Amino acid sequence: MTLLKNDIFLKALLKQNIDRTPVWMMRQAGRYLPEYRQVREQAGSFMKLCTNPELACEVTLQPLRRFAFDAAILFSDILTIPDAMGLGLGFTEGEGPKFERPLRTAEDIKKLPIPDPVIELGYVIDAVSLIRKNLQGSVPLIGFSGSPWTLATYMIEGGSSKSFQKVKGLMYNDPALMHILLDKLAQSVASYLNAQIRAGAQAVMLFDTWGGMLASEDYAEFSLYYAKQVRDLLITEYDGQRIPTILFTKGGGLWLESMADSGYDALGLDWQTDIAKARARVGGKVALQGNMDPVALYANPDVITEKVKTVLQKYGQGSGHVFNLGHGILPDINPEHVKAMVDAVHRYSPAYHQ
Repeated sequence: MTLLKNDIFLKALLKQNIDRTPVWMMRQAGRYLPEYRQVREQAGSFMKLCTNPELACEVTLQPLRRFAFDAAILFSDILTIPDAMGLGLGFTEGEGPKFERPLRTAEDIKKLPIPDPVIELGYVIDAVSLIRKNLQGSVPLIGFSGSPWTLATYMIEGGSSKSFQKVKGLMYNDPALMHILLDKLAQSVASYLNAQIRAGAQAVMLFDTWGGMLASEDYAEFSLYYAKQVRDLLITEYDGQRIPTILFTKGGGLWLESMADSGYDALGLDWQTDIAKARARVGGKVALQGNMDPVALYANPDVITEKVKTVLQKYGQGSGHVFNLGHGILPDINPEHVKAMVDAVHRYSPAYHQ
């Protein structure tokens, strides 16, 4: 068991008393940092960077050298599982992810394997071990995966989509087949996250990026049901420590009550959700993570400081809040503006923990 020098992130997720609000940032290892761009160039491609444990470790640690974040998050991609299932993941500059072999038939879905994460995704598991070792107990390490529904959208659409007509078409026309796919993905995601936990992840987060594209009844049946299934299969204690869990559905503000009943310790909030109302709605049931508008980081540092103060003030007194953006940082943000955000959280949050 490694003793952490700074465990306020884990304590906040479990709603334990702390002396200030912890802060980290979605996509904190990424293109807004010149040192990241240098390593990405050295790797030759995004996938080569993801699949090289030493380089993935290096870019995970980079933001922690610049900013006083309270957690590190594994550098990887949400689409590693479909790639391990044989769909052939690639990235085109400016276009995002594309699969060479998207799912097109019932047979495609039925023959999908459930990958062994230690074998087919060993590069991720090796990266987790290496990052955890290199952190030397400074801050906790977050592991993550895409949610079953979000992975299914990419696997059926073949990449990003605006209308989601292929995946929704399958969901409406053949719900039984959709459930076969989602069940396989839930098992795969849980197995992958458990392997990350065994390798050293001290908290895990499920990114349900496209759950908010669904109608309410479809969200409950095709997204949240499988997020719950993942949660039920997760290791919740390892090496004598609780492993907190976070569920983030972008556009999920409508469904916070049912999300809070899904077994996760914390809910990530996008920037369109009012954090004060969210706290009132979910009561003391879960911690909340978020939720400054990522675009606010284009503003000058004084404006950023005011935005931070607003989020802190809206959440109010007491533990159970992890400060974050309401989605990932955008690639051309000035790193000095990130520092302004982190410094403001450190400066103004202690008043809410007296």
